[in-house]
Amino acid sequence: MLASVALMRPPVDTIVAPSFPKDLSWVNVAPLRMEKQATRPVLVEFWDFCRPSSMRTLPYVRAWHERYADAGLRVISVHCPGFPPGQDEDEVRAAVARLGIEHAVAIDTGFLLWRAYANPGWPARYLFAPRLKLVEVHHGEGDYPGTERAIQELLGVERDLVPLVRPADDDDAPIVVPTADREGAYSGHYEAGEVWVVTGGAGILGVNGRDVPIEHAGAHLLLEHARHTAGVLELEPRGGLEVYATTFAAGIVA
Repeated sequence: MLASVALMRPPVDTIVAPSFPKDLSWVNVAPLRMEKQATRPVLVEFWDFCRPSSMRTLPYVRAWHERYADAGLRVISVHCPGFPPGQDEDEVRAAVARLGIEHAVAIDTGFLLWRAYANPGWPARYLFAPRLKLVEVHHGEGDYPGTERAIQELLGVERDLVPLVRPADDDDAPIVVPTADREGAYSGHYEAGEVWVVTGGAGILGVNGRDVPIEHAGAHLLLEHARHTAGVLELEPRGGLEVYATTFAAGIVA
């Protein structure tokens, strides 16, 4: 997972979108060819349904497709697996349907396109102008208004921006570095704004004495605090549930 970093403007005359490898599987569309997208702006987002950071970014990517597809924007999410469930194409397709993703999704299980981009982690987005020239890059979460303004500039439109989903998404928000992510089902002290788990299989997860049914693999939000909060976490997976990681998201300063 990447921490949020500043959005970058690369030299637009020297960086061109890599072609899509022929071995990619696709969801929601027939196989795409990048060179066929040259007449429009294209947003490429690397994601993983098992990464909480990708799940926090997803509402914005989904909204940009809904808002700007008719104006000419092509949104393409590239799924690369960071945990075992993401290596199963059926699991990826089920996640795309469950999450209400209607734009194009490429399944890059072998990290072919990932390597072509020299992509450093999840999430990461790359915005290309017509003729496939790279104009904006953002590695990590954050700067959603910046990306949307760049999309509007390329399309020649001006609209209200997608509202921020959570206060910590404001790049000016005073946030605190959370407790470090832990492998498996973590129990102990933590400080964070959100607590997530990454799971495989299905079963029951005990969360501080409360039973939470987990019906599918992926990233699941367990606890959400209005502000950065110190607490104690006790996780107990039961049944066929496997917990790969417990992750903590930053919260704003109280």
